[in-house]
Amino acid sequence: HTNALDEAIALPTPFSARIARNTQIILAEESQITRTVDPLGGSYYVESLTQSIVHYARKLIAEIDALGGMTKAVISGMPKQRIEEAAAQRQARVERGEDVIVGVNKYRVDGDSGSLNVLAVDNTKVRDAQVRRLNEIKASRESDRVQTSLNALTRAAQDGSGNLLALAIDASRARATVGEISMALEKVYGRHEAIARPTKGIYKDSYGDDPTFGKVHDEIRIFTDIEGRAPSILVVKMGQDGHDRGAKVISNAFGDFGFNVSMGPLFQTPVEAAVQARKENVHVVGVSTLAGGHKSLVPELIGHLNEHGLENVIIVVGGVIPRQDYQALYDAGVHAIFGPGTNIPEAASQILKLIPGKNR
Repeated sequence: HTNALDEAIALPTPFSARIARNTQIILAEESQITRTVDPLGGSYYVESLTQSIVHYARKLIAEIDALGGMTKAVISGMPKQRIEEAAAQRQARVERGEDVIVGVNKYRVDGDSGSLNVLAVDNTKVRDAQVRRLNEIKASRESDRVQTSLNALTRAAQDGSGNLLALAIDASRARATVGEISMALEKVYGRHEAIARPTKGIYKDSYGDDPTFGKVHDEIRIFTDIEGRAPSILVVKMGQDGHDRGAKVISNAFGDFGFNVSMGPLFQTPVEAAVQARKENVHVVGVSTLAGGHKSLVPELIGHLNEHGLENVIIVVGGVIPRQDYQALYDAGVHAIFGPGTNIPEAASQILKLIPGKNR
């Protein structure tokens, strides 16, 4: 679909969403491309692209088959690794100008987003409203019916006697929440805990002998020699934000620069992130946010870090953050904010300078 013009800096407004929708309508109604099944049929260029996709898809399928099938491939982490490799390579090409993104690394107009009226979301209000709705549902439903349906779901998971999807739908009709249904299954299956770790070497290899990479790498080597340990960063994704491409790219790149990188799991709470920061003894906590939760989650994280005596930890935030929210984050204790289009080597150098230390 057509993305809204302001999605790189905020959630879309009704105005920007309407322009995106109308773009598709104009293509459908005025370009006449819907009058044929395949408007690009016969194009040698499109056919060559198709053949290229088929060729590389077969290579991946053969690799998956050699591992014993998709399930075993997922367990081994191969698909995840390939996706992260592609993302890191793409990011490096963009930063070096090899892949052009108009408005990001070419034809940029400084300050061109300042005139946009972006959507402001009160996260606390949204959360409070959802909690209130859940409480109303739990107060008005038949508790015995809910528990019976959840017990049936757990039994079916234990002995394989029933259709789990049908039983989950029955539980939903009884007004069981998604969380309660998940917990009923978790009693039998447990809960998957993904191990998040950066992938080494991809970003570095993509930069090759580029002096930009070498400059940051040398700065970190000097820091390590002076401080006796490498600069360390914990990259976290908090709340219901499941978009982790940016966090993975940053983690992979910073690891190649020479940072000691730790990663939190998806959907971490501010309390969990603070506990991990204390356990890892990091210099920096980097918050990746793309779903509008920064105004409530980041101040909460800073509060928990302070409770653990981590007032000196540097807090940086990156992702889709409206410029109008920057000052509130700075006032809460954030040291630096990196929006869309940020050059990663420059960000790494800036963060390194924020870390207090000897002779700094």
